[in-house]
Formats: sequence, C-alpha cells, structure tokens
Amino acid sequence: MARENGQTFIVDIDRLDAKGSGQSVIWHEHEPGQPPKKLKLTIPRTLPGEKVRVTVDRPKRRRRIAVPEEILQAHEERIVPACPHFDLCGGCVFQHWQYAGQLRQKTAHVKQAIERAGFDPSLVRETIGMDDPWHYRNKMEFTFAPDGTLGLHEQGNFQNIIALETCLICREEMTAAAMEVAHWAKTHALSGYDKKSHEGLLRHLMVRQSFATGEMMLAFFATEGPEAHKKAVFDLKTRISEKFPQVKSLLWLENTQWADRTQSEKTHVLSGRDFIYDELAGFRYRLWFDTFFQTNPTQAEKLVELALEMGEPKKSEKMIDLFCGVGTFSLPFAKRVERLAGIEIVETSIASAKRNAADNGISNTFFLAKDARHGIDEVLEAFGAPELLLLDPPRSGAGGKVMRKIGRAQPERIVYVSCNPDTFADDIKELVPFGYELKKVQPVDLFPHTVHVECVALLGQRDCNLQINISESK
Repeated sequence: MARENGQTFIVDIDRLDAKGSGQSVIWHEHEPGQPPKKLKLTIPRTLPGEKVRVTVDRPKRRRRIAVPEEILQAHEERIVPACPHFDLCGGCVFQHWQYAGQLRQKTAHVKQAIERAGFDPSLVRETIGMDDPWHYRNKMEFTFAPDGTLGLHEQGNFQNIIALETCLICREEMTAAAMEVAHWAKTHALSGYDKKSHEGLLRHLMVRQSFATGEMMLAFFATEGPEAHKKAVFDLKTRISEKFPQVKSLLWLENTQWADRTQSEKTHVLSGRDFIYDELAGFRYRLWFDTFFQTNPTQAEKLVELALEMGEPKKSEKMIDLFCGVGTFSLPFAKRVERLAGIEIVETSIASAKRNAADNGISNTFFLAKDARHGIDEVLEAFGAPELLLLDPPRSGAGGKVMRKIGRAQPERIVYVSCNPDTFADDIKELVPFGYELKKVQPVDLFPHTVHVECVALLGQRDCNLQINISESK
C-alpha cells in the first residue's frame, strides 16, 4: 500500500508502458471522509519491480506523470546511464538498464503481442542483440532552437531543445560534424526556427553517413535560400571541406511549411552531389536526403539474412516485395528468384529502386509506384500469382485490407518484416482465415536503448504443409 505524505508517495513499479516508462497504480485519500481515489502514475526512468519515491502535483486527477525523486529499491539490472542527456532526452529511454535486460524486455513484448492475437508465443525466438550497442545509427536529425542552439528535443516538452554535447547512439564522426555546425551557427548568430511564431532561419540538420563507404551528408533545412547568407555559407563550406572531407553532399534545403518535418521545396547543393553512396548486404545504394534506409546497417544486414533464410527464394519463382522502398530487400531477393515486382507508394523511392537495381546489374525487377492495396491488384494481373511475398510496412502496419488482399493472392510463403510487434500481430491475424499459420518469429534489436524492436516472421499455408508432411511420410 502506498504511503501518502501530502503529495509524496512511495510506489511500486508494476510494468512498463509502450514508451518504456514505469507504471504504478495507487489508492489514496484525497478528501477526509471520502473513499480512496485511484491514481495511475507514469514514472519515467524506472524499471519493473522497483520501489520509488515520487512527488505528484495535482494528485486529485486520475492520471499523472511523476519524476522519481529516489530509487528506494532498485532493479538488479539498473546501471548508471552513459549519456549526460539521459535525464532530459527522450531518445534512449533504456540506458539505465543492462543490455541483456533490454533484450529480454523486447522478446517479452513480441511474445505478448502475438499471444494477444491468438498465436503461440513459443514461436518467438530470443531477440538478436548487438555485440556493441553504441554508435549504431547512420542517420540523425537535430533541431535548432530559436536562439540558434542545435540539439535534441526534450522528453515530454517538444518545444524545448537540449543543447548538443554528444550522442552515443550515432557514429562519432556524425556527432563531431553536428557540433561543428552548432559552433558555426553561433559564430554567425543565425537564428533558429520558432515553432510558435513561425519565424527564424534554421530548422533542422540531417546527418547521414555510410558505414561502408564513409561518405557523409549534411543537409540543412531552412525557411529561405542561402543567397542572403553568402558569408556564413562560405565559412560553412570552408569548415566542412577542411575538417570533414568525407562529406560528399552538403545541402541547403528550403522548407517554408509550418509542419515540423524534414521536407524540402527547393534543394541547393552547396558542395558535392545531392546524394551519397551506401552499401548493404553486398549491394550499392544511392541515398538522397529523403530516402528511407535502415538506420542500423549492422543489424539491417541480419534482417536481410533472416528474410532470405526464412523465404528460401528459388530461381524458378516469382516474388512480390510490398512496401519495397528503395529496394533494400528487393535486390538481394531478385538475385535468387526468376522475377520480382516491388510496390511502394513513394514515387521518389521507386525511382531510387529502379536506379539501384540498374547500378547493381539487376534486370529481372519491376517496380510500381502505387499504394499497396491497389498495387497488388495491378501486379497480380500483369505478373501472376507469386510463390513468395515479402512485406515491410511502416510502424502503423499494412492494415486489414492489404492483408486480406495478400491472403486472397495465396502465395506459398509470406515473410513479414515488422518494426512494430503490435501492428504485426494484428496484421497476421487477418491471414488465418485464408489458411496461413505462423511458423517462426525472430526479433532483432535495431535500436538499442529504446523500446523499439524489429521482427522477421515466416507464414505458410497449412494445407500445403500437410501435403508436404504426407508426401514425406510416404
């Protein structure tokens, strides 16, 4: 039972929510003579089973967020976070948890998700982690505060920007380049964008780097073109060329829209080209500022390997790659099948996929710029029913209509690559009435120290499996 002293409570952390924050429920007397009132607390930076002291403002409400004042009983795997920004930054919410514990939590999340959907949780393997779970990101987006400070958004306060000192999940060269940009912006007293007044010059800085080629991209998002800032731009180009010769793409991108997104209405190439080269699983890709590409190349290669292992592509087969992006999975599979059709709604990604296929000498592919639901119909009509289908949808999942289209197409094998166990479970449930069963699920940790986990799963037709077993027994 929680002990109340004014607004101070001692609470037990029961579980973690979807954002990795501790959850606790207490009953307290809010008025003399009245029955106890239920209060649900969200307490960041805590772990299951911990006992903590918190002070709650306005405890008469039903739900509150409270900051832990003291850990009275710590989880045995609690550690001191390595990053100085941990208490403020919302990016790496599990830095206070030993890595082995993080992996167990992610495995449990996947098991719980598929069990809720009616599947056997024993089909889920242990999460594949990283040997070194630091400096794994090849892309970061930083934000300028109105005073020109460059940094990251504060947890729970999107308007506030934490000044950048370091970032332990992106490559060290990327952090160094970002800090050089931060110094440059301060030197020239360049204003940052104010989200409330919609005034100011600099909005975001995107940093990309290929771990394979070493090439780096620095892309500025600003409310106007660079023409009025020639002195500052000249200094920037000089600084970058002298200190970071690996920067092969230095971009100034105009974005006048109010929406807080890294989008561009006009591109200015300050130096180099408008893309960089990257490599994954033995294939070369061109990456533009808006190209979606896996942000953890080490683990992304494991995703490709797992997808190939589960899918077992054959030279005699046709295949559909749904939500194909720039061809991350398309190219490795195309080398192993007779024909491959890729479907993706983003036209620039399809253009990139076609170019990437050509760059890698692959000619048995067909890429269609269309939404998944209508694209499947068009491909099936022109292409015929595939033996193998792979899908890698966004975090929101493919959706019931798309999954039922897949079910009616009746591919022999379906490989589902997911970045959200919950939408993955909802999606594959739609395939059960079409005779499919879940064979295996392999979680992969692409984002250490965060709540996110990827999965690669295999589904097959029950009837086919029965026939195979019968023939084998004979």
